[in-house]
Amino acid sequence: MTQWIKRLLLALLGLLLLLALGLWLTLRSSLAVLDGERGLAGLSAPVELQRDARGYVTVTAETRLDAARALGFVHAQERFFQMDLMRRNAAGELSALVGAKALDVDKSRRLHRFRHRAEQVVARLPADEKALAEAYTQGVNAGLAALGARPPEYLLLRQSPQPWVASDSLLVAYGMYLDLQRGQGRDDIANGLLKQAVPADWYAFLMQHSADWQAALDDSRVQAVPLPASPLPDALRQVQLACSDCGLQDARDIGSNNWAVAGHHTDDGRAIMADDMHLGLRVPGTWFKARLKWKAQGRAFDVAGVSLPGAPLIVAGSNGQVAWGFTNTTSDWADVIALKLSADGQRYLSGGVEKPLARVVERIEIAGQPALDFEVRESEWGPVMPEKAPAGQAYALRWVAHDPGAMNLRLMQMEAATDVDQAVRLAAGAGMPAQNLVLADAKGRIAWTVMGVIPRRVAAQDMAVPQDWSDGRSAWNGQLGADEQPRVVDPADGRLWTANSRMIGGEALKTLGNGGYDLGARSQQIRDALRAQERFDEAALHAIQLDHRALLLQRWRGLLLTRVLTPEFVAANGLADYRHEVEHSADAARPEAVGYLLVRAFREQALKAVFAPLAGRLEAQGARLRDLSMVPETPGWALIQASRADTLPAGAASWDALLQRAVLDSRDQLLKKFGSLAAATWGAENLAGIKHPLSAALPLLSGWLDMPATPMAGDSHLPRVHNHGHGQSERMVVSPGHEERGILVIPAGQSGHPLSPHYRGDHEAWLAGEPLPFLPGASRHRLVLRP
Repeated sequence: MTQWIKRLLLALLGLLLLLALGLWLTLRSSLAVLDGERGLAGLSAPVELQRDARGYVTVTAETRLDAARALGFVHAQERFFQMDLMRRNAAGELSALVGAKALDVDKSRRLHRFRHRAEQVVARLPADEKALAEAYTQGVNAGLAALGARPPEYLLLRQSPQPWVASDSLLVAYGMYLDLQRGQGRDDIANGLLKQAVPADWYAFLMQHSADWQAALDDSRVQAVPLPASPLPDALRQVQLACSDCGLQDARDIGSNNWAVAGHHTDDGRAIMADDMHLGLRVPGTWFKARLKWKAQGRAFDVAGVSLPGAPLIVAGSNGQVAWGFTNTTSDWADVIALKLSADGQRYLSGGVEKPLARVVERIEIAGQPALDFEVRESEWGPVMPEKAPAGQAYALRWVAHDPGAMNLRLMQMEAATDVDQAVRLAAGAGMPAQNLVLADAKGRIAWTVMGVIPRRVAAQDMAVPQDWSDGRSAWNGQLGADEQPRVVDPADGRLWTANSRMIGGEALKTLGNGGYDLGARSQQIRDALRAQERFDEAALHAIQLDHRALLLQRWRGLLLTRVLTPEFVAANGLADYRHEVEHSADAARPEAVGYLLVRAFREQALKAVFAPLAGRLEAQGARLRDLSMVPETPGWALIQASRADTLPAGAASWDALLQRAVLDSRDQLLKKFGSLAAATWGAENLAGIKHPLSAALPLLSGWLDMPATPMAGDSHLPRVHNHGHGQSERMVVSPGHEERGILVIPAGQSGHPLSPHYRGDHEAWLAGEPLPFLPGASRHRLVLRP
């Protein structure tokens, strides 16, 4: 009997080993092909793919279309699951892959009908752009077919990957609209509710641009809107509803930093551009490093930088003559139209005439369940939003992303730009979310403009709140032309910078509007760092990308030390160690700093206390405080500095009592979370948290799938942005024509396959702030694709 049990156990163990071996071999067979030769239909000539030790790919082809086919092949082999998620996210097709848990997301996406729009765009693309998309699609499907097994995520989901089509590349770009222009009208609705709830002078005070933190490129300045003489309005004083989401929209993190210095600020006349785009960090990362080389019209092209898996382009980088990088403009790219509805709610008023709302049924496939029909109602201006509107009305979204001209592949023309003048002209009408484009060229020149579609607003009303277009006077009438785009070319002081705050004033600002500009502390810190020295090289610009000095928090630190943490208050509440940390470790967002986290938490708690009544009022009306375009720092700081009794929120005995309660509450929250003040370091709070999308469902494999939860330096209001898993998705510094001196590093690595040697290839360097080379290193792998 004992021998029989032993044999059974050995047999089971052998079976388990065989299953494990089979699984391992299956996973190995889904790795990208790195060496040898493969056929790829459609090529005009062989293409060589070389990878360095970190997986940085060089594509050497005879034509641009062959380079696109090869890039598609590589993207599919290394990142297909990421590409699939991106197209499905934009199209509202996630439920078909992961089930009903994604249904709410899919419904929110179907409102925009991006699958339909992408198919229409592909049909009318210019011939060169359409050919590029089709060549890339051929490469993607060939790369997917060349894998020995489907990517491992599909094995876990028990799904099969669906082929790529040309419109999917446009969906990937539409996904960036969703990431970078997140307001999608909710900000206008919340702003409108605020405007209705408070007097005009209080609305202007709350919604003002910061006069303390501003760094516009044209050195234009705004004046502070003073605190109104009238008492605090009831909307800001009385708590009607305890908010469940009192979170502040403290910084428009979906943004980035970029800057450039002209040739007269370098020892050898080189212009240099730096760029770090801020996005949610995940595994694999957003970007894929690639160098594309081909020939056309008697010219050799050599373009390097970051590509977006799913798209056939180098998104940001250098072509040897021009270098370019992006930050989000955070300008106003959507209007909300308050529709006047008929009694039955089926028609709306436009130009004095009632018109029917169109109805479109979108079918949402759901894995393991029957499909769901989802109805979208549309006006001539855009879809009807789900947000609650006053009786007899509905809200329609007029968003630039819905316009046919808002999507194309014109960014490909940057590959051939020869100087900043040509690049600036290419920016107008590029089909992408509008971005601050910062340029440097091989002649030592620099420039800034907005790249993307800027709508021409006719009879514009207050763009920050819902508008009435029923009389037919207000409208969008096309887009601004190249000569109308705002720009700064060859600035006198030879420096340019952008960081999601207001970048220009005057009429240009009226044209762009305010989509929730960042406070400006980050921009100002970058500008001042650039103006603090005369000579730069790549290392000097990279050092600014890693700057984590906490300049914004110093006035809050001073408030604590000079006003709040009095000897009596400290003694009565056992705050001696708290005060010591505030005094000695709050100068920078260092991982080991306790004082930084204490000051940060105090500031956030104080501002929440100031705006809690408003948060509750908005929530009662279906909006959130974080939806507002208001940046709480500016009015909140002014209220605290004035400390008038008649502007005190209800429930606080005095302003000093409110601030002391903010100290105690924020301290208690940190003690509850970390156990002791000494353990409450900024790094313990600000972990990298870079995870694979499936790791939450597979906790036993999370250590294998995810990057380590490393304590991070940096925060939102300083150049080195890192805030709870949101941060620098790449760091790039490059001088066109001198790429060999440049820097390029991404979090995680090139491959999305956990068994790949390139899964974590760049990560240690990214964590440490190590400057990896902009160009690929020595070739370690060589794959030839043949027709």
